[in-house]
Amino acid sequence: MLVIPAIDLRAGRCVRLVQGEISSEIVYSEEPVEMAKMWEAIGAPRLHLVDLDGAFAGKPKNLAIVKEILDAVKIPVQLGGGIRSLDAVEAVLNLGVDRVILGTAAILSPELVGQCVQKYGERVAVGIDSRDGLVAIEGWESTVEMTVFELAEKIASLGVKRVIFTDTRRDGTLKGPNLEATKKLAENTGLKVIASGGVSSLEDLQNLKELEMSGVEGIIMGKALYSGAVHLKDALELMEA
Repeated sequence: MLVIPAIDLRAGRCVRLVQGEISSEIVYSEEPVEMAKMWEAIGAPRLHLVDLDGAFAGKPKNLAIVKEILDAVKIPVQLGGGIRSLDAVEAVLNLGVDRVILGTAAILSPELVGQCVQKYGERVAVGIDSRDGLVAIEGWESTVEMTVFELAEKIASLGVKRVIFTDTRRDGTLKGPNLEATKKLAENTGLKVIASGGVSSLEDLQNLKELEMSGVEGIIMGKALYSGAVHLKDALELMEA
């Protein structure tokens, strides 16, 4: 199972939010490129970048820094946040991003998701962000009357193979991941699932590792790494054991 460090970009800095709230912002680094190089040096197999400014604006805002990160590391990089048009998808992939993550677009423009998957295959994933079982969109500022599982079925029918699943109530809280919903999503849909949000300990990682046979292929870690609650080297060793 992959352990994927997250780098959330806002105003050119590496930050973390709690449950997506701007008022909760903690700045962990003024140099996100150096952060990316550090995670790679420790052994990260992949990086998860989020353009927070883009998520709130509805279009990518931090592509210059994303490009700097791509030039600085050799491991694959995936990016989400504000990517809501075919032009934006193409611009991001042309930069050298390995995988683009569509979120709000999966709700507002399902035909776009279908187009992108048809053109780029598994280089396109969908972020499913849950708030109390419903789908959160637009930087988690609102929800729609659709359950996580309804959206999963819909995007699977469009050819999507992989989702990043975040329980927004857990994100940035260090309260543990939503194991039940993560397992159900993987088992009931056949989608490959990367879990995100709430990891606080090696025990949480062990619990997620046990879901690998259900179709959970990775875990994105943010605050647990930045706060020192979990060390990336220890997490990688656990997953390789």
